[in-house]
Amino acid sequence: MHLTYRSAGVDLDAADEAVRRVRQYARATFTEGVVTDIGAFGGLFALGKYREPVLVSSVDGVGTKLKIAFALDRHDTVGQDLVNHCVNDILACGAQPLFFLDYFATGGLKPDQLGDVVKGLASACREAGCALIGGETAEMPGLYAPGEYDLAGFIVGVVERPRIIDGSGIVPGDAVLGLPSSGLHTNGYSLVRRAFGLDSPDARAKLEQYYVELGRTLGEELLEVHRCYLKPLVPLLTRLKGLAHITGGGLPGNVVRILPPDIKIRFRTSQWEIPPIFRLVQRQGGIEDAEMFRVFNMGIGMVLVCAAKDKDEIRSALPEAREIGEALPRGEGEPVVIEVS
Repeated sequence: MHLTYRSAGVDLDAADEAVRRVRQYARATFTEGVVTDIGAFGGLFALGKYREPVLVSSVDGVGTKLKIAFALDRHDTVGQDLVNHCVNDILACGAQPLFFLDYFATGGLKPDQLGDVVKGLASACREAGCALIGGETAEMPGLYAPGEYDLAGFIVGVVERPRIIDGSGIVPGDAVLGLPSSGLHTNGYSLVRRAFGLDSPDARAKLEQYYVELGRTLGEELLEVHRCYLKPLVPLLTRLKGLAHITGGGLPGNVVRILPPDIKIRFRTSQWEIPPIFRLVQRQGGIEDAEMFRVFNMGIGMVLVCAAKDKDEIRSALPEAREIGEALPRGEGEPVVIEVS
């Protein structure tokens, strides 16, 4: 018997079928700037007409939220998570997305599973006006557990140089607004899994448990898609001094990234409603407040900083926005202060 790639664990026929499905979904996202079809050695994109274009890039993954998808065998949401996370990251610089590439790696390729993932990627890309221009599917037997995969993505966007948002203009007295998250988004899942014991053989049963305070099962809550803030914020970008996407590190770890050295932000938790999932996680794991705010977004997915005179106009355009803090002279102490009540 002759050794073949299939006998070594790599199924080229499955790979061909997967590419066919990827091409079908990706083509539906193509915008005017796309030059090449899926399958070329590189994705070509024509930048178009800009006066002072600055390209903005970001790369990220879905993290251990994938473990929830594996346990429930549901793969149509994690691609949306990935795209929306990356779109929000470059949006925080004032950029709008141009194109996206994904990396999908697994031990044994399952075309249906990959198809669901890419369907989610394409859906989120279409919603953001972003072309899914290419990617890589890697089959590596022995490196991943059966049925599992890793997923990462790379995004490129553009902003006119004068419209870059970097927080440098933030001054004492500026208003700090927050837009609600859709839940955990894509951060803190290692802690959540430990709190609920989701690495056990009965993980699926635990995820299918209904919680009255959530109004649905734990698994449905944990797979809630990471919210994208692009559409509501694009019309307001010229009025904003700073934007912080609240991901790993929570409010303290992300807001500090946009603050000038002489400014601090004080948040008051009484100004917004913390969703039930966070209190449930905290109670289940016996987690202290400080740790919760350092790990999770706690119900705020994007922080906006604007001049006090623009606050009412922005809140009128964003009815769900809440005034959750204020910019102050830094003085002594931490640059981000959270008053928990």
